[in-house]
Amino acid sequence: MALFPKRVKYRKAQRGRRKGIAMSGSTIAFGEYGLQTLENAWIKNTQIEAARVVLSRHLKGGGKAWIRIFPDKPVTKKPAETRQGKGKGMTDHWVAVVKRGKILFELEGLPEPIAKEAMRLASSKLPVKTRFVSRTKVAA
Repeated sequence: MALFPKRVKYRKAQRGRRKGIAMSGSTIAFGEYGLQTLENAWIKNTQIEAARVVLSRHLKGGGKAWIRIFPDKPVTKKPAETRQGKGKGMTDHWVAVVKRGKILFELEGLPEPIAKEAMRLASSKLPVKTRFVSRTKVAA
């Protein structure tokens, strides 16, 4: 299941900046437990997919999972051993821009120890430091 937009207004995007904290998407909205990022980063579509596969395998059909991020930013790359100039390269992969505090994944319908272990396994597939949060701990 490849994660990238069906259509985009512009094929190539500028790099932008990754500083700041997440204003939206920083609270648990759907499930009971969440995986929250502690760093700003670009997360590739392949990394999101790897974390999703680990989560779904650990759930074994029980519980429900939500992916709260989507890779909608194209990252371009020029071919190896190409001289400078001649324009911007072609799209190489897609990334989701995440800021500190953003909830990446959510789970529900599981006991806390199982959800915690599932999130730990998923976080090992991601390039950012994360923490496990629950609805009760966020509210307090």
